[in-house]
Order: sequence, then structure tokens, then C-alpha cells
Amino acid sequence: MSLLARVEACSRLDRSSVVPFLIDGVRYGLVGRSARRCLTAMGTPFMVQTGSNGDSEPAAIRLDTDPALPPADRVAMRSAALDRAVDRMLEEGILRRRRSEVYTVVNGWGETPVATVDRAAMTAFGFLAFGVHVNGYVGDGPDRKLWIARRSSDRAIAPGQLDNIVAGGIGDGHSIFETLIKESYEEAGLPAEIAGMARPTGTVSYVTHDTDGGDGTGVRRDVLFNYDLALPARVEPYNTDGEVADFSLMPVNQVIQRLETGDDFKFNVAPVMIDFLIRHGHIGPEHPDYQALMQGLHRPVDA
Repeated sequence: MSLLARVEACSRLDRSSVVPFLIDGVRYGLVGRSARRCLTAMGTPFMVQTGSNGDSEPAAIRLDTDPALPPADRVAMRSAALDRAVDRMLEEGILRRRRSEVYTVVNGWGETPVATVDRAAMTAFGFLAFGVHVNGYVGDGPDRKLWIARRSSDRAIAPGQLDNIVAGGIGDGHSIFETLIKESYEEAGLPAEIAGMARPTGTVSYVTHDTDGGDGTGVRRDVLFNYDLALPARVEPYNTDGEVADFSLMPVNQVIQRLETGDDFKFNVAPVMIDFLIRHGHIGPEHPDYQALMQGLHRPVDA
């Protein structure tokens, strides 16, 4: 394996297997074969847009609402339709379970949502999702160490794998900073006065097939807002919500070694770690994959 392989693992999308999902004519998602079959069978308000060449496969799946309705009513109608689709996908085994967290449907951070949907269905529709990841560390230079979480064995996604000290998705109605504070306490027991010292460092983005959240035909389109948090030596994280089995303070050279030699880290945590290592000079321009790593960490997420 290699560091580049860890980054490329987040960019494995077969574009020929998906079609756009349009809301009132605007592309918001990408749907794979299972979701297409489900939505086509449901019928109105989900409509099949055929291609000009008469191909039997749809060119797109549409969800249209009456433009004469007030905007709030159109959002409510779209959200209700998506929720019915979630129920059907659960019945057909396309989704495993509801997550009981509401996410927004947008094409970019800060946009007014056109709908909301259960978190579990974000990849089934290929909607754009956002998260917060925190690199917690102690010390500087070659002596720097990173706090690494090991996910609990009962996690539906990546059980037992290594994770950032804090990581979580951003739900409807929550800001980036609110999510940072909330997740920092839930996952690492960090009070707001310490979590609030985290500094934003940019984003990592990727588009790939969903291999964890459903039947494997969905599309994961994520933008992760990354933070660095220099922690005092006296602070030790502890989990409060059962999602983390334990924490370890890992030297940087060991982090690099484990990234290079195996699949210990959760698939989307590896690029966040690599981004940290590049920004802090632990991986420099002399690395043979330096340019490819930089490009791979910031994939376009357009549907």
C-alpha cells in the first residue's frame, strides 16, 4: 500500500453506473442502479427523464414541484417525497436502517436547502454531505504525537478501525462550529473551552461509491471541514457516547507507517491525516507522490 492509495480509495466512482438526480431541473445528486429501480417503480412525483438516443436506461431521475407554490411548501413536499422513498428503500434492502438525523439537500455549503432527508439516504441519492474532522495533537516537530481514536466494534461503519480524535457529520440546523463543540464532547469528552481552541485548516473532499451505508450502489459525496487542535499534555480524551472504544497517543512516524502499510484507518480519515501531515511538514515536496496527494485531497464534488 501507499499514502496515495489511501487517498485514491476515496475516489472510486464509476460514472457510467450513475445518473443525475434532478430537483426542479437542477442536478443535486447521483443515483445508482438500485435507487433508480426503486424510484422508477414508485412513480410520481419521481419521474424518469429519458435520453435522446432511446437508451433503455434513464438519463436522469427527476423530482419536480409546482413553481406556483410558496417556497416553504415546495421544500416540505420534496422532503415528504424523499422520506417516502427512504421507507421504500428500507423495504427493498437498499438501505439498512434510518439514522434519525436530518440532513439538508444543497449543492454547496451555505445554500438554502431545497429539501431535507434522513442521513441514511444521503448516499442512495448521492447528495452532498458535510462533516467536521479534528486532528488532536501534542507537541511539535518530529516529537509531535496525534490522539487516535479506535472505533467501537458495534459501529455499523468501520468497526474497530482508527479515527480522528473527533469526527462527525453536520446535520440540519447545525453550524460547523456547533458541530465541532457537540462532537468534541460526545466523542472525546472535551469541554467547549478546549474544543473551541481548534483552528480551521481547510477541507478534504471526495466522491466515491458507498461501501458501508447500504447495498454498495450509492454515491458518497463529502466535504470535510478540518481542524487542528493543539492539546495540553494534561488533557486525555475519553468517550461519552459509546462510539469510541479507546484512544491512543501515536507518534507521527507511527501514524505514517500505519497509513502506508495497511487499512487500520477508516477510509475517509486517512486523507484527513495525510492532509495534516503535509501541512505540518511531515510529508514534504520530496515525497514522490506529493503532487498527486495534493490533488487527490481536493476532488471536485459536483454532481
